[in-house]
Amino acid sequence: ATRGANFGDGSTYITYCNQVILSVIGVPGAPMAGYIVELPCLGRRGTLAIFTGAFILASTTACTSNALLGWNCGYSYTSNVMHGVLCALSPELFPTKDRGTGNAIVATANRIFGIMALIIALYANLTTSVPIWISGAIFIVTGFIALLLPFEPRGHASL
Repeated sequence: ATRGANFGDGSTYITYCNQVILSVIGVPGAPMAGYIVELPCLGRRGTLAIFTGAFILASTTACTSNALLGWNCGYSYTSNVMHGVLCALSPELFPTKDRGTGNAIVATANRIFGIMALIIALYANLTTSVPIWISGAIFIVTGFIALLLPFEPRGHASL
């Protein structure tokens, strides 16, 4: 809207209808993550690398409300796949004796950076598209970082 897009459908009904659609589309993401991580060609690292936030960047191309809803549906689905893999992968990366501490550190970092996103939004210039591009770039970079994880835990016994 700050760059001239006016979809003209900001009613409460449309807002809640779109929210229900996004929620329903996202539900199969986590179970699908459970299936995809077991594919020999992808594993956990490959799945995490593929299902990052490319849809958040694609949503900047939306010129209509339906196009924006479509991109957001893709983001909702892939985001749930990504979170499903993260919840399974995080404990697997740590040896058994350090798993509780490692998982707590991962969860804490998740919460801290989730709060930082809100703090950044308070001080960022939200009248430009820069914040969405930075967010999308961070997702893409983390996808590449996922490929650099030390080992693929798929098919291996816990340490």
